[in-house]
Amino acid sequence: MLFNLAILFATVLAMEGVGTLAHKYIMHGWGWWLHRSHHQPQLGMLETNDVYLVALALIATGLVALGKAGHTPLQWVGGGVAGYGLLYVLAHDGWFHRHWPRKLRPANRYLKRLHRAHRLHHAVKGRQGCVSFGFFYAPPLAVLKRQLRARRTHIER
Repeated sequence: MLFNLAILFATVLAMEGVGTLAHKYIMHGWGWWLHRSHHQPQLGMLETNDVYLVALALIATGLVALGKAGHTPLQWVGGGVAGYGLLYVLAHDGWFHRHWPRKLRPANRYLKRLHRAHRLHHAVKGRQGCVSFGFFYAPPLAVLKRQLRARRTHIER
């Protein structure tokens, strides 16, 4: 049982890396046509960007099904993928983008840094020149601000 829980928690942690790379190279790359809606003013609760969350849910479901069919560790990997997706919905959609009925304020340095980094990510219009692609890790704000200034200077030339 401890091994299975280790797989579950390791998967949740590993998903931050997967999510960061997918956000930077897929969502801000060839998949921008779906992700664009996330960088535009919201008209409602749903946006085409939510297709990525549906894809994540299908992957998690497939892994759990494979695990139930005899490849037990995959069941726990699927649980980790689903857990990461749930954390993403609660933190990103609910807290960062204020889809909760009550507006929460960041309570500690970690949450403040995440919130500010996310705001810096959305400070750039379009898909080019964005910073901070992670959901639960953000580089120091001074680094992100330096990156933004450097990218703006590069784009203006």
